Amino acid sequence: MDERIQKQLAFALEIDKVKNVFRQTHLSNAGRSENDAEHSWHLAVMAYLLKEYANEDIDVAKTMILCLIHDIVEIDAGDTYAYDDTQLQTQKAREDQAKQRIFSLLPKEQADEFIALFDEFEANETAEARFAHALDNLQPLILNDSNDGADWKAHDVTAERIYKRHNHTKLGSEKLFAVSDEIIRENIQKGNLKV
Repeated sequence: MDERIQKQLAFALEIDKVKNVFRQTHLSNAGRSENDAEHSWHLAVMAYLLKEYANEDIDVAKTMILCLIHDIVEIDAGDTYAYDDTQLQTQKAREDQAKQRIFSLLPKEQADEFIALFDEFEANETAEARFAHALDNLQPLILNDSNDGADWKAHDVTAERIYKRHNHTKLGSEKLFAVSDEIIRENIQKGNLKV
């Protein structure tokens, strides 16, 4: 086996570990904790399904790959809960270190490509990254909604905190922000979210 394919297969095996990174969000209808692989797969399918709601024309395949790789760094960095202020302070440093180790398993040009894609997602400056971020915000929202806000309640998350995060959804999709707003308002009325 040549060195190139050995590196590619080593990377393929390494990213299998993302299946063991569990998130704070639970699967729909009070299921177990979701893992990063399931989350990323869900976002990628949603990117294709909901592409018509992007604010701008997007390359849907590129958006899907952004969704699929954005959490690979959590193999080393761990999942950072969106509302954990302490972990958020060190998230970038942990993830930057992780991206270098994990993506460097690949042949050089592929490592550079994957790092650039990860950085594009993080910078949130392209139409594809903005739409991927909108989906990354919406997906846990719909899961929490299906669980009567159980994860929000467990972490004492307020509607204000959720709105602070979801205001960025507008950058990628005004329509998905409107849907998010409706879901948040319904959960406030149900008592699942504190104001």
